[in-house]
Amino acid sequence: MPDEILDKSLLSKYKDRLEQELGAKNLQPGKSVVSKEYSDFREEILPRHLSIYEKLCDFCGRIFKIKPPKHREAELLEAIEMCHLKVTPTGVISFSIVAPILFGIILSLIFYSISGSFFFVYFFLIVAIFLIMPLGKLPDFLATTWRLKSSNQMVLCIFYVVTYMRHTSNIELALDFAAEHLTPPLSLDIKKVLWDIETEKYPSVKESLDAYLKTWKNYNLEFIEAFHMIESSLYEGTEEKRLAALDKGLDLILEETYEKMLHYAHNLKSPITMLHMLGIILPILGLVILPLVVSFIPEIQWYHLSTIYNLFLPILVYIMGKKILATRPTGYGDTDISEDNPQLKKYRNILFTIGKTEVKINPMYISIMVFLILMFIGFLPLLMHAADFPDMGWGRGDSNSPCGRNFCLLGFEKDEDGNVIGPYGLGAGLLSMGITLALGISLGLYFKLKSKNVIKIREESKRLEEEFAGALFQLGNRLGDGIPTEMAVGRVSETMEGTVSGKFFELVSNNIRRLGMSVEQAIFDEKYGALLYYPSRVIESSMKVLTESIKKGPSVAALALMNVSKYIKEIHRVNERLKDLLADVISSMKSQIKFLAPVISGIVIGITSMITNILGKLSGQLGSFGDTSGSNVPLDLPNLLGGRGIPLFYFQIMVGVYVVQITYILTVLANGIENGSDSLNERYELGVNLIRSTFMYVFISGTVTVLFSIIASNILPNL
Repeated sequence: MPDEILDKSLLSKYKDRLEQELGAKNLQPGKSVVSKEYSDFREEILPRHLSIYEKLCDFCGRIFKIKPPKHREAELLEAIEMCHLKVTPTGVISFSIVAPILFGIILSLIFYSISGSFFFVYFFLIVAIFLIMPLGKLPDFLATTWRLKSSNQMVLCIFYVVTYMRHTSNIELALDFAAEHLTPPLSLDIKKVLWDIETEKYPSVKESLDAYLKTWKNYNLEFIEAFHMIESSLYEGTEEKRLAALDKGLDLILEETYEKMLHYAHNLKSPITMLHMLGIILPILGLVILPLVVSFIPEIQWYHLSTIYNLFLPILVYIMGKKILATRPTGYGDTDISEDNPQLKKYRNILFTIGKTEVKINPMYISIMVFLILMFIGFLPLLMHAADFPDMGWGRGDSNSPCGRNFCLLGFEKDEDGNVIGPYGLGAGLLSMGITLALGISLGLYFKLKSKNVIKIREESKRLEEEFAGALFQLGNRLGDGIPTEMAVGRVSETMEGTVSGKFFELVSNNIRRLGMSVEQAIFDEKYGALLYYPSRVIESSMKVLTESIKKGPSVAALALMNVSKYIKEIHRVNERLKDLLADVISSMKSQIKFLAPVISGIVIGITSMITNILGKLSGQLGSFGDTSGSNVPLDLPNLLGGRGIPLFYFQIMVGVYVVQITYILTVLANGIENGSDSLNERYELGVNLIRSTFMYVFISGTVTVLFSIIASNILPNL
């Protein structure tokens, strides 16, 4: 009896302890205990915004269990595993059907209650039907995005593994070295390979790596082949053959990358042309005839056209662009260095000094302030009308004009039913450009100010990378001559004085001589290390190879640096060849972003203002004319012309917002084609292009509108 009491007390004691350590909910029947390490790993690899999607899929999967076909289930499982989602194929399919139906019903009811038009009911129900397929393929899209980001780092991954294994023939340590210097998501995949060994899912690194490489079987064969060459180096009998196998692995992925990019560049012209036609040419040509359509069919309102131009078309162009990016092969891209290095995050702000104090301002505050000011200017005509502000105008007198002049500031009128319509005034149309400026300039300022400082640092690091191959070769030669590393660094800095490489090695040398640091501290120290001023993964890994190989002697370090120098040159050469292949496509897209879209749209706004002005004046002045053939049936021209047309105020907002949207989408697409998944350059290009395109559009549309309005005012008296 006492033994049973003792057993129960011990059991109760350890149960309480487990509840404290792991939580009571994890000890419920049917619940698996999850280690803290796995939870941390899971949180690291999963983007936060995907957790909402996971919860929605889980909710829909429990209420409406719609199972996909077996072949589709296998495809979904592969995509889910690739992007590390915590969903089931049943949940994905259930969500893809339930969510669009609810979305269509709710939005159609809301907009019908507001506008009283069945247009929105039909539109949102059609959109809901079309959303079913894309949502069902969302895991495939996420997996494609994951693959695009990962494949952008594959050349560097092979470079890091080969570089490390040249001086230490251990693939597990080489993978750890690569995971340390790569950025997500590929670094997380490599960590997962090592994690599966630690958790004993696979007995060896080879089996774990081979299992991971199978996921790339249908997408990047060159990546798999390169790793197989690296694995084969472990079984070579001589050092010469081992190094040859490693070199062959890197050469293989570089050559295959070039060949696949060559085919990609050739096949890119047709989809880009189609995107150009659907995204720019056809919509803008449609804008020319829209004023006539609206004038003859008064049931069509500006918000109907805005739904098509500002919602349907941008989504269509974006989906087409993502499909083009999905076919991009393995590349060589850059990352946002401020995400990797916490000390650089402050450069995302606007920095200036007051005395000895460094002041940081978040660019978002500047953008919001600019947005509110310009938006107030844009909505000023509506606010003035709401406040019963008297209309005013300029030009010669016009009895049919609301303000008694040729050109009105507001231009509000009354239709046959006595409803107030407008504003049709030239001043209101020009003021509405403030809304376009508010969107384009505020977004552009935010992206540009957030990335400007960081991209300067990265460009300086890129300049160092371009020179670094030669500097490493010189350093390798000095070490090969038997000179100590501390002295060799100083001599290279003197030889390359005035260059970026010379400055880098001068910093290292100064840290060694003045602060008494070791070579490793002089490079990697958190406060004074030279890498703080030149944050680059390639340079960091090269210096890590130097500090690791120097432990085995200066001759080993010399050989390692010379080979790293050769690899960097090879990667740079292939990268330049890839840029040459894509030069025609990229230059065409950039001309569309910077010139064609804003200029053509601006001219269309001017034409629209003239057509609307002429048709409006004609419908107001002409009465019923008898038929000259002798018939007694009157020809009612005002009714034939239909409505008054879309006010320039609303039409300009619709076109201006579309210009901002298409500039954003094409910039993201052009950056993705040229640089792969490079978020920093994408933000910088967005900042530059949005500001430039928006200003150009507003200038062209404002100038042409004023000129064409003057022309229209001179034509009408003659009519």
